[in-house]
Amino acid sequence: MTDTRKPKKERPPRQKMPEQDPKVRAKNFDEVPFGYDEKLAAIEASRCLQCKKPKCIEGCPVEVDIPGFIKLVVEGDPIGAARKIKETNSLPAICGRVCPQEGQCEARCVLGKKSDPVAIGRLERFAADYERNQGKVEAPEMPPLTGKKVAVVGSGPSGLTVAGELVKMGHEVTVFEAFHKAGGVLVYGIPEFRLPKEIVQAEVDYLKKLGVEIELNSVIGRLMTIDDLLGEEGFDAVYVATGAGAPKFLGIPGENLGGVYSASEYLTRSNLMKAYRFPESDTPIIKSKNVAVVGGGNVAMDSARTALRLGADNVYIVYRRSIEEAPARKEEIHHAEEEGVQFQFLNNPVEMIGDGEGRVCGLKCIKMKLGEPQEDSKGRLRRYPIPIEGSEFVIDVDTVIVAIGSNANPLIRQTTPDMKHNQWGYIEAQGESGATSKEGVFAGGDIVTGEATVISAMGAGRRAAMAIAEYLKGK
Repeated sequence: MTDTRKPKKERPPRQKMPEQDPKVRAKNFDEVPFGYDEKLAAIEASRCLQCKKPKCIEGCPVEVDIPGFIKLVVEGDPIGAARKIKETNSLPAICGRVCPQEGQCEARCVLGKKSDPVAIGRLERFAADYERNQGKVEAPEMPPLTGKKVAVVGSGPSGLTVAGELVKMGHEVTVFEAFHKAGGVLVYGIPEFRLPKEIVQAEVDYLKKLGVEIELNSVIGRLMTIDDLLGEEGFDAVYVATGAGAPKFLGIPGENLGGVYSASEYLTRSNLMKAYRFPESDTPIIKSKNVAVVGGGNVAMDSARTALRLGADNVYIVYRRSIEEAPARKEEIHHAEEEGVQFQFLNNPVEMIGDGEGRVCGLKCIKMKLGEPQEDSKGRLRRYPIPIEGSEFVIDVDTVIVAIGSNANPLIRQTTPDMKHNQWGYIEAQGESGATSKEGVFAGGDIVTGEATVISAMGAGRRAAMAIAEYLKGK
Protein backbone atom coordinates (compact mmCIF):
# COMPACT_ATOMS: atom_id res chain seq x y z
CA MET A 1 0.00 0.00 0.00
CA THR A 2 1.39 3.39 -1.03
CA ASP A 3 1.97 5.99 1.71
CA THR A 4 0.13 9.11 0.47
CA ARG A 5 1.10 11.33 3.40
CA LYS A 6 3.04 14.45 2.47
CA PRO A 7 6.66 14.30 3.61
CA LYS A 8 7.52 16.68 6.44
CA LYS A 9 8.90 19.96 5.15
CA GLU A 10 12.58 20.24 5.99
CA ARG A 11 13.40 23.56 7.55
CA PRO A 12 16.61 25.36 6.59
CA PRO A 13 19.38 25.65 9.19
CA ARG A 14 19.73 28.82 11.25
CA GLN A 15 21.22 31.51 9.03
CA LYS A 16 24.58 32.94 10.00
CA MET A 17 24.93 36.70 10.04
CA PRO A 18 27.78 37.98 7.83
CA GLU A 19 30.43 39.85 9.80
CA GLN A 20 33.84 41.50 9.51
CA ASP A 21 36.94 39.32 9.44
CA PRO A 22 38.38 39.12 13.01
CA LYS A 23 41.84 40.33 11.96
CA VAL A 24 40.34 43.37 10.24
CA ARG A 25 37.73 44.30 12.86
CA ALA A 26 40.20 44.07 15.76
CA LYS A 27 41.76 47.23 14.33
CA ASN A 28 38.61 49.30 13.78
CA PHE A 29 35.50 50.46 15.64
CA ASP A 30 33.03 49.59 12.86
CA GLU A 31 30.12 47.33 13.75
CA VAL A 32 31.16 43.66 13.72
CA PRO A 33 28.07 41.97 12.15
CA PHE A 34 26.69 43.33 8.89
CA GLY A 35 23.15 42.07 9.57
CA TYR A 36 20.80 40.04 7.37
CA ASP A 37 19.84 41.13 3.89
CA GLU A 38 16.28 40.52 2.66
CA LYS A 39 17.10 37.07 1.31
CA LEU A 40 18.74 35.77 4.51
CA ALA A 41 16.00 37.32 6.65
CA ALA A 42 13.28 35.61 4.59
CA ILE A 43 15.01 32.22 4.90
CA GLU A 44 15.49 32.61 8.64
CA ALA A 45 11.92 33.84 9.15
CA SER A 46 10.61 30.81 7.24
CA ARG A 47 11.96 28.59 10.02
CA CYS A 48 9.35 29.94 12.49
CA LEU A 49 6.63 27.37 13.29
CA GLN A 50 4.00 30.08 13.99
CA CYS A 51 3.01 28.29 17.20
CA LYS A 52 -0.59 28.75 18.35
CA LYS A 53 0.64 29.28 21.91
CA PRO A 54 4.04 30.93 21.36
CA LYS A 55 6.36 30.47 24.31
CA CYS A 56 8.83 32.97 22.82
CA ILE A 57 6.54 35.87 23.77
CA GLU A 58 6.60 34.69 27.40
CA GLY A 59 10.39 34.97 27.29
CA CYS A 60 10.32 38.59 26.09
CA PRO A 61 10.31 41.19 28.91
CA VAL A 62 8.41 43.65 26.69
CA GLU A 63 6.09 40.99 25.18
CA VAL A 64 6.77 41.63 21.49
CA ASP A 65 4.39 39.73 19.17
CA ILE A 66 7.26 37.63 17.83
CA PRO A 67 5.34 35.26 15.52
CA GLY A 68 3.37 38.27 14.23
CA PHE A 69 6.40 40.28 13.15
CA ILE A 70 8.23 37.22 11.77
CA LYS A 71 5.17 36.36 9.63
CA LEU A 72 5.36 39.84 8.11
CA VAL A 73 9.04 39.28 7.26
CA VAL A 74 8.07 36.02 5.51
CA GLU A 75 5.40 37.91 3.57
CA GLY A 76 7.98 40.43 2.35
CA ASP A 77 6.81 43.30 4.57
CA PRO A 78 9.78 44.21 6.82
CA ILE A 79 8.41 47.72 7.41
CA GLY A 80 5.17 46.22 8.70
CA ALA A 81 7.31 43.90 10.84
CA ALA A 82 9.17 46.86 12.37
CA ARG A 83 5.89 48.61 13.18
CA LYS A 84 4.50 45.41 14.72
CA ILE A 85 7.56 45.25 17.03
CA LYS A 86 7.15 48.92 17.96
CA GLU A 87 3.69 48.24 19.35
CA THR A 88 5.46 47.10 22.54
CA ASN A 89 9.16 47.85 21.98
CA SER A 90 10.28 51.43 21.36
CA LEU A 91 13.93 50.47 20.69
CA PRO A 92 13.99 47.46 18.32
CA ALA A 93 17.26 48.28 16.52
CA ILE A 94 19.00 48.39 19.89
CA CYS A 95 17.38 45.26 21.30
CA GLY A 96 18.17 43.33 18.13
CA ARG A 97 21.85 44.04 18.76
CA VAL A 98 22.50 43.86 22.50
CA CYS A 99 19.72 41.85 24.17
CA PRO A 100 20.59 38.32 25.37
CA GLN A 101 17.92 36.62 23.25
CA GLU A 102 19.62 33.26 23.76
CA GLY A 103 18.49 33.31 27.40
CA GLN A 104 15.06 34.87 26.82
CA CYS A 105 12.81 34.62 23.75
CA GLU A 106 15.05 32.22 21.81
CA ALA A 107 15.43 30.00 24.88
CA ARG A 108 11.66 29.34 24.70
CA CYS A 109 11.55 28.66 20.94
CA VAL A 110 10.10 25.21 20.23
CA LEU A 111 12.61 24.65 17.42
CA GLY A 112 15.40 24.93 19.97
CA LYS A 113 14.40 21.61 21.53
CA LYS A 114 15.72 19.63 18.57
CA SER A 115 17.83 22.13 16.61
CA ASP A 116 18.79 25.80 16.68
CA PRO A 117 16.05 28.28 17.69
CA VAL A 118 14.81 30.94 15.30
CA ALA A 119 17.22 33.92 15.28
CA ILE A 120 14.61 36.29 16.72
CA GLY A 121 17.07 39.02 17.67
CA ARG A 122 18.67 39.07 14.24
CA LEU A 123 15.27 39.32 12.56
CA GLU A 124 14.28 42.15 14.91
CA ARG A 125 17.45 44.00 13.98
CA PHE A 126 16.79 43.40 10.26
CA ALA A 127 13.25 44.79 10.41
CA ALA A 128 14.24 47.89 12.40
CA ASP A 129 17.26 48.60 10.20
CA TYR A 130 15.23 48.13 7.01
CA GLU A 131 12.58 50.62 8.14
CA ARG A 132 15.23 53.19 9.10
CA ASN A 133 17.39 52.72 5.99
CA GLN A 134 14.35 53.08 3.73
CA GLY A 135 13.43 56.34 5.46
CA LYS A 136 10.04 54.90 6.44
CA VAL A 137 10.12 55.61 10.18
CA GLU A 138 6.80 57.30 10.93
CA ALA A 139 5.17 58.44 14.14
CA PRO A 140 1.87 56.70 14.87
CA GLU A 141 -1.30 58.72 15.24
CA MET A 142 -1.16 60.33 18.67
CA PRO A 143 -4.06 60.74 21.10
CA PRO A 144 -5.14 64.16 22.41
CA LEU A 145 -3.04 65.56 25.26
CA THR A 146 -4.20 64.70 28.76
CA GLY A 147 -2.65 67.77 30.39
CA LYS A 148 -0.55 65.56 32.69
CA LYS A 149 3.23 66.03 32.86
CA VAL A 150 5.78 63.32 33.69
CA ALA A 151 9.50 63.80 34.37
CA VAL A 152 11.88 60.95 33.57
CA VAL A 153 15.29 61.04 35.26
CA GLY A 154 17.82 59.29 33.04
CA SER A 155 17.75 58.50 29.32
CA GLY A 156 18.98 54.91 29.35
CA PRO A 157 16.86 52.01 28.06
CA SER A 158 14.37 52.12 30.95
CA GLY A 159 13.93 55.91 30.81
CA LEU A 160 13.52 55.98 27.03
CA THR A 161 10.98 53.14 27.18
CA VAL A 162 8.79 54.73 29.83
CA ALA A 163 8.95 58.04 27.94
CA GLY A 164 7.86 56.40 24.68
CA GLU A 165 4.98 54.53 26.30
CA LEU A 166 3.63 57.54 28.21
CA VAL A 167 3.85 60.01 25.33
CA LYS A 168 1.81 57.57 23.19
CA MET A 169 -0.91 57.81 25.87
CA GLY A 170 -1.11 61.60 25.47
CA HIS A 171 0.99 62.64 28.46
CA GLU A 172 3.67 65.33 28.22
CA VAL A 173 7.06 63.75 28.95
CA THR A 174 10.39 65.43 29.66
CA VAL A 175 13.54 63.33 30.04
CA PHE A 176 16.42 64.78 32.08
CA GLU A 177 19.85 63.43 31.11
CA ALA A 178 23.04 64.23 33.04
CA PHE A 179 25.38 63.79 30.05
CA HIS A 180 25.56 65.78 26.82
CA LYS A 181 24.15 62.83 24.81
CA ALA A 182 20.94 60.90 25.39
CA GLY A 183 21.05 57.12 25.68
CA GLY A 184 22.61 56.38 29.07
CA VAL A 185 24.56 53.12 29.09
CA LEU A 186 23.71 52.67 25.40
CA VAL A 187 26.09 55.53 24.53
CA TYR A 188 28.67 55.55 27.34
CA GLY A 189 28.88 51.83 28.12
CA ILE A 190 28.48 49.81 24.93
CA PRO A 191 31.21 50.24 22.28
CA GLU A 192 30.61 51.45 18.74
CA PHE A 193 31.56 48.07 17.25
CA ARG A 194 28.68 46.43 19.12
CA LEU A 195 26.10 49.24 19.02
CA PRO A 196 26.76 52.14 16.62
CA LYS A 197 25.82 55.44 18.23
CA GLU A 198 23.96 56.56 15.10
CA ILE A 199 21.51 53.73 15.84
CA VAL A 200 20.94 55.03 19.37
CA GLN A 201 20.52 58.57 18.07
CA ALA A 202 17.98 57.38 15.50
CA GLU A 203 15.91 55.74 18.25
CA VAL A 204 16.14 58.90 20.38
CA ASP A 205 15.08 61.01 17.38
CA TYR A 206 12.07 58.73 16.90
CA LEU A 207 10.95 59.41 20.48
CA LYS A 208 11.42 63.14 19.89
CA LYS A 209 9.21 62.78 16.81
CA LEU A 210 6.56 61.31 19.11
CA GLY A 211 6.79 64.42 21.29
CA VAL A 212 9.23 63.46 24.04
CA GLU A 213 11.33 66.42 25.23
CA ILE A 214 14.93 65.70 26.26
CA GLU A 215 16.91 68.06 28.50
CA LEU A 216 20.65 67.32 28.29
CA ASN A 217 23.36 68.31 30.80
CA SER A 218 20.68 68.18 33.50
CA VAL A 219 21.89 66.50 36.69
CA ILE A 220 18.89 65.87 38.93
CA GLY A 221 20.11 66.21 42.48
CA ARG A 222 22.30 69.15 41.48
CA LEU A 223 20.30 71.27 39.01
CA MET A 224 17.08 70.49 40.87
CA THR A 225 15.75 67.74 43.13
CA ILE A 226 12.91 65.24 42.81
CA ASP A 227 10.89 67.50 45.15
CA ASP A 228 11.52 70.45 42.81
CA LEU A 229 10.20 68.44 39.86
CA LEU A 230 7.01 67.55 41.75
CA GLY A 231 6.71 71.05 43.16
CA GLU A 232 7.62 74.26 41.37
CA GLU A 233 8.39 72.49 38.06
CA GLY A 234 4.79 71.23 37.94
CA PHE A 235 5.26 67.55 37.09
CA ASP A 236 2.48 65.17 38.14
CA ALA A 237 4.77 62.12 38.40
CA VAL A 238 8.47 61.27 38.23
CA TYR A 239 10.14 58.10 36.96
CA VAL A 240 13.70 57.54 38.20
CA ALA A 241 15.87 55.52 35.80
CA THR A 242 19.39 56.63 36.71
CA GLY A 243 20.95 53.18 36.33
CA ALA A 244 23.90 51.89 38.30
CA GLY A 245 26.91 53.84 37.12
CA ALA A 246 29.18 54.10 40.16
CA PRO A 247 32.12 51.70 39.68
CA LYS A 248 33.09 48.84 41.99
CA PHE A 249 36.71 48.10 42.78
CA LEU A 250 38.51 45.03 44.10
CA GLY A 251 39.84 46.49 47.35
CA ILE A 252 43.34 45.06 46.86
CA PRO A 253 46.77 46.74 47.31
CA GLY A 254 47.93 48.96 44.46
CA GLU A 255 44.50 49.82 43.10
CA ASN A 256 45.31 53.55 43.29
CA LEU A 257 48.29 53.25 40.93
CA GLY A 258 48.38 55.12 37.63
CA GLY A 259 47.14 53.00 34.74
CA VAL A 260 44.34 51.41 36.79
CA TYR A 261 40.86 52.26 35.48
CA SER A 262 37.31 51.34 36.24
CA ALA A 263 35.61 49.91 33.15
CA SER A 264 33.08 52.73 33.49
CA GLU A 265 35.73 55.45 33.05
CA TYR A 266 37.65 53.56 30.35
CA LEU A 267 34.57 52.87 28.22
CA THR A 268 33.04 56.32 28.77
CA ARG A 269 36.23 57.97 27.53
CA SER A 270 36.20 55.82 24.40
CA ASN A 271 32.45 55.57 23.69
CA LEU A 272 30.92 58.85 24.80
CA MET A 273 33.94 61.13 24.54
CA LYS A 274 35.23 59.43 21.34
CA ALA A 275 38.76 59.17 22.76
CA TYR A 276 39.64 56.63 20.09
CA ARG A 277 39.54 59.53 17.62
CA PHE A 278 42.07 61.64 19.59
CA PRO A 279 43.25 64.30 18.70
CA GLU A 280 40.21 64.84 16.46
CA SER A 281 38.29 64.36 19.73
CA ASP A 282 39.35 66.38 22.79
CA THR A 283 39.52 63.41 25.18
CA PRO A 284 42.81 61.48 25.35
CA ILE A 285 43.01 57.83 26.39
CA ILE A 286 45.96 55.80 27.62
CA LYS A 287 48.09 54.03 25.00
CA SER A 288 48.72 50.55 26.37
CA LYS A 289 50.87 47.59 25.37
CA ASN A 290 49.75 44.96 27.87
CA VAL A 291 46.28 45.19 29.38
CA ALA A 292 44.55 43.06 32.01
CA VAL A 293 40.77 43.28 32.31
CA VAL A 294 39.36 41.88 35.54
CA GLY A 295 35.87 40.34 35.23
CA GLY A 296 33.87 37.93 33.10
CA GLY A 297 30.78 39.87 32.01
CA ASN A 298 29.84 41.76 28.85
CA VAL A 299 31.48 44.93 30.20
CA ALA A 300 34.77 43.05 30.62
CA MET A 301 34.52 41.79 27.01
CA ASP A 302 33.72 45.31 25.79
CA SER A 303 36.74 46.72 27.67
CA ALA A 304 39.12 44.03 26.38
CA ARG A 305 37.99 44.37 22.77
CA THR A 306 38.24 48.17 23.03
CA ALA A 307 41.81 47.91 24.37
CA LEU A 308 42.75 45.75 21.37
CA ARG A 309 41.33 48.32 18.97
CA LEU A 310 43.27 51.07 20.74
CA GLY A 311 46.51 49.30 19.84
CA ALA A 312 47.41 47.00 22.75
CA ASP A 313 49.73 44.10 21.92
CA ASN A 314 48.32 41.76 24.57
CA VAL A 315 44.95 41.87 26.27
CA TYR A 316 44.07 39.43 29.06
CA ILE A 317 40.71 38.67 30.64
CA VAL A 318 41.32 37.63 34.25
CA TYR A 319 38.29 35.91 35.77
CA ARG A 320 38.10 33.94 39.00
CA ARG A 321 35.65 31.35 37.69
CA SER A 322 35.63 29.16 34.56
CA ILE A 323 34.23 30.02 31.14
CA GLU A 324 31.00 28.13 31.98
CA GLU A 325 30.29 30.56 34.85
CA ALA A 326 31.21 33.72 32.94
CA PRO A 327 28.10 35.96 32.76
CA ALA A 328 29.04 37.43 29.36
CA ARG A 329 27.04 36.39 26.32
CA LYS A 330 28.65 33.42 24.56
CA GLU A 331 28.67 35.44 21.34
CA GLU A 332 30.74 38.19 23.02
CA ILE A 333 33.26 35.66 24.40
CA HIS A 334 33.48 34.05 20.95
CA HIS A 335 34.09 37.40 19.24
CA ALA A 336 36.75 38.33 21.83
CA GLU A 337 38.56 35.01 21.31
CA GLU A 338 38.47 35.44 17.52
CA GLU A 339 39.99 38.90 17.83
CA GLY A 340 42.90 37.74 19.98
CA VAL A 341 41.89 38.40 23.59
CA GLN A 342 43.71 35.96 25.89
CA PHE A 343 41.67 34.35 28.68
CA GLN A 344 43.01 33.66 32.15
CA PHE A 345 40.13 31.74 33.71
CA LEU A 346 40.19 30.49 37.33
CA ASN A 347 42.56 33.26 38.36
CA ASN A 348 41.93 36.01 40.88
CA PRO A 349 43.91 39.27 41.33
CA VAL A 350 45.39 39.80 44.81
CA GLU A 351 47.67 42.80 44.22
CA MET A 352 48.56 45.45 41.64
CA ILE A 353 52.31 45.97 41.53
CA GLY A 354 53.87 49.40 40.97
CA ASP A 355 57.03 50.35 39.08
CA GLY A 356 58.34 52.61 41.84
CA GLU A 357 57.14 55.72 40.01
CA GLY A 358 53.45 55.40 40.75
CA ARG A 359 52.36 53.36 37.74
CA VAL A 360 51.13 49.79 37.53
CA CYS A 361 53.55 47.29 35.99
CA GLY A 362 52.16 43.95 37.11
CA LEU A 363 49.02 42.15 38.24
CA LYS A 364 49.63 39.49 40.90
CA CYS A 365 47.06 36.68 40.73
CA ILE A 366 46.32 33.44 42.53
CA LYS A 367 44.96 30.33 40.84
CA MET A 368 41.46 29.19 41.87
CA LYS A 369 39.40 26.02 41.90
CA LEU A 370 35.60 25.79 42.02
CA GLY A 371 33.84 24.59 45.14
CA GLU A 372 30.30 23.38 45.66
CA PRO A 373 27.37 25.49 44.34
CA GLN A 374 26.03 28.15 46.72
CA GLU A 375 23.21 30.65 46.41
CA ASP A 376 24.40 34.21 45.71
CA SER A 377 22.72 37.52 46.64
CA LYS A 378 20.43 37.26 43.57
CA GLY A 379 19.29 33.72 44.41
CA ARG A 380 21.42 32.07 41.72
CA LEU A 381 23.23 28.79 42.39
CA ARG A 382 26.88 29.32 41.54
CA ARG A 383 30.08 27.41 42.23
CA TYR A 384 32.25 29.61 44.42
CA PRO A 385 35.97 29.93 43.64
CA ILE A 386 38.52 28.80 46.25
CA PRO A 387 42.18 29.99 46.22
CA ILE A 388 44.92 27.40 45.67
CA GLU A 389 47.63 28.13 48.21
CA GLY A 390 51.11 28.86 46.83
CA SER A 391 49.91 29.32 43.23
CA GLU A 392 50.53 33.08 42.90
CA PHE A 393 52.01 34.46 39.68
CA VAL A 394 52.42 37.89 38.04
CA ILE A 395 51.16 39.12 34.65
CA ASP A 396 53.27 41.97 33.23
CA VAL A 397 50.89 44.82 32.38
CA ASP A 398 50.90 48.59 32.00
CA THR A 399 47.11 48.96 32.27
CA VAL A 400 44.47 47.28 34.43
CA ILE A 401 40.73 47.73 33.83
CA VAL A 402 38.42 46.65 36.64
CA ALA A 403 35.09 45.37 35.25
CA ILE A 404 33.45 43.64 38.20
CA GLY A 405 30.15 45.50 38.23
CA SER A 406 28.81 48.82 39.45
CA ASN A 407 26.87 50.45 42.27
CA ALA A 408 24.04 52.96 42.50
CA ASN A 409 25.04 56.61 42.22
CA PRO A 410 24.24 58.16 45.65
CA LEU A 411 23.05 61.56 44.36
CA ILE A 412 19.30 60.83 44.26
CA ARG A 413 19.49 59.05 47.62
CA GLN A 414 21.29 62.00 49.22
CA THR A 415 18.85 64.61 47.88
CA THR A 416 15.62 62.62 48.38
CA PRO A 417 15.87 61.43 52.00
CA ASP A 418 12.16 60.54 52.28
CA MET A 419 12.37 57.90 49.53
CA LYS A 420 13.33 54.42 50.75
CA HIS A 421 16.54 52.77 49.54
CA ASN A 422 17.89 49.35 50.44
CA GLN A 423 21.19 48.54 52.15
CA TRP A 424 23.05 48.64 48.81
CA GLY A 425 21.73 52.10 47.93
CA TYR A 426 19.18 50.98 45.33
CA ILE A 427 15.65 52.41 45.34
CA GLU A 428 12.98 50.20 46.89
CA ALA A 429 10.11 49.86 44.40
CA GLN A 430 6.93 47.78 44.47
CA GLY A 431 6.88 44.80 42.10
CA GLU A 432 5.47 45.41 38.63
CA SER A 433 4.38 49.01 39.23
CA GLY A 434 7.76 50.45 40.21
CA ALA A 435 6.00 52.67 42.78
CA THR A 436 8.38 53.95 45.47
CA SER A 437 7.68 55.00 49.04
CA LYS A 438 7.39 58.61 47.83
CA GLU A 439 4.04 59.76 46.48
CA GLY A 440 4.11 60.22 42.70
CA VAL A 441 7.60 58.79 42.26
CA PHE A 442 8.27 55.53 40.39
CA ALA A 443 11.56 53.81 39.58
CA GLY A 444 12.88 50.97 37.44
CA GLY A 445 15.89 49.45 35.74
CA ASP A 446 19.32 49.07 37.32
CA ILE A 447 18.64 51.70 40.03
CA VAL A 448 16.13 49.20 41.47
CA THR A 449 17.56 45.79 40.53
CA GLY A 450 21.27 46.49 40.33
CA GLU A 451 23.15 45.77 37.10
CA ALA A 452 20.97 43.83 34.65
CA THR A 453 20.23 43.65 30.92
CA VAL A 454 18.99 46.36 28.55
CA ILE A 455 15.77 44.46 27.84
CA SER A 456 14.96 43.87 31.52
CA ALA A 457 15.32 47.61 32.13
CA MET A 458 12.99 48.23 29.19
CA GLY A 459 10.51 45.73 30.60
CA ALA A 460 10.52 47.59 33.91
CA GLY A 461 9.93 50.85 32.04
CA ARG A 462 7.00 49.46 30.11
CA ARG A 463 5.31 48.05 33.22
CA ALA A 464 5.92 51.26 35.16
CA ALA A 465 4.37 53.30 32.33
CA MET A 466 1.10 51.40 32.80
CA ALA A 467 1.23 52.02 36.55
CA ILE A 468 2.04 55.72 36.11
CA ALA A 469 -0.87 56.07 33.66
CA GLU A 470 -3.24 54.57 36.28
CA TYR A 471 -1.81 56.88 38.92
CA LEU A 472 -2.36 59.94 36.72
CA LYS A 473 -5.99 58.95 36.14
CA GLY A 474 -6.55 59.29 39.87
CA LYS A 475 -5.04 62.75 40.10
